[in-house]
Amino acid sequence: MKESQRADAPDFSQDEPHIPVLLEEVLTHLRCLPDNIYIDCTIGQGGHAFPLLERSAPTGFLIGLDRDLEALEVARKILAPFHERIRLFFRDFQNIKETVSLVLTGPLEGWKIDGILFDLGFSTLQVTRADRGFSFSHDGPLDMRMDQSRKTTAEILVNRLSPEELNDILWKFGEERWHREITEALVKARTLSPITRTHQLANIVTSALPFIALHRSPLHPATKTFQALRIAVNRELEGLDEALEGAIDLLSPGGRICVISFHSLEDRIVKQTFKRLERGCICPPKTPRCVCGKVKRVTVLTAKPIRPSAREISFNRRARSGRLRVAERVL
Repeated sequence: MKESQRADAPDFSQDEPHIPVLLEEVLTHLRCLPDNIYIDCTIGQGGHAFPLLERSAPTGFLIGLDRDLEALEVARKILAPFHERIRLFFRDFQNIKETVSLVLTGPLEGWKIDGILFDLGFSTLQVTRADRGFSFSHDGPLDMRMDQSRKTTAEILVNRLSPEELNDILWKFGEERWHREITEALVKARTLSPITRTHQLANIVTSALPFIALHRSPLHPATKTFQALRIAVNRELEGLDEALEGAIDLLSPGGRICVISFHSLEDRIVKQTFKRLERGCICPPKTPRCVCGKVKRVTVLTAKPIRPSAREISFNRRARSGRLRVAERVL
């Protein structure tokens, strides 16, 4: 993007600073070394990328992807000191192979990747900017798009989906126990006037829940509804397993992939994908020789996900639901 275009971008200098989750654990498992090539598939505001580039100095190289153009511009500014050792792309991580092929040409052609990071949470920039519509803590338009070039917003889903479709999203993507009650309240409210604001949505959800639901959980009553709509708007789970497998294809033998997830739906996909690629052969036990052709591709290094320490959670409450899984390429 040209400088003249970037000059019109919003000023993020006063935004709340981004604190990367499970930073030391990620850096340790990625083994930051000079001459290594890394990919940050969700670079966000560069929270993991900056220290990774510091520790892999003077020659470590980073390829960064993000589908949020505003976040990518922030990362470009923050990572400016390493401009010769980074390439940033406005792309979804599902396009990881195609993106990497643009970089590993010329002298780098044939090189393999030494470490890959997926941080599947939304960024501080997204959750703190009211106009992005991700949070019930800030009143703003009901948007929730990571890639703002996409047409579908949370407002469109809430107001146009059938009751059955809306109910399915709340249950499938939010695992919301009170999905039926919330759906009924949303459908009733939208017949009176369109639901267009985050506080409006949060208030409707809260009013739909029974007393026991409002006082049993420490979470805000609208947390799961917002999560469900955000996942649906951004299609966050669609193709995640294929993206992880594609990333592993890029790793050199001994290269590692780190994935941070923030809810059970994502974590389940990561766990199952790693387990499937670690298993290899799927032939029945009594088969005399393998006929399926599948081979073990990774060794899972985290039998259980690594969780943030109490100390980390004390200074970064957003880390509390983070889970890190790590696998190492063997073939």
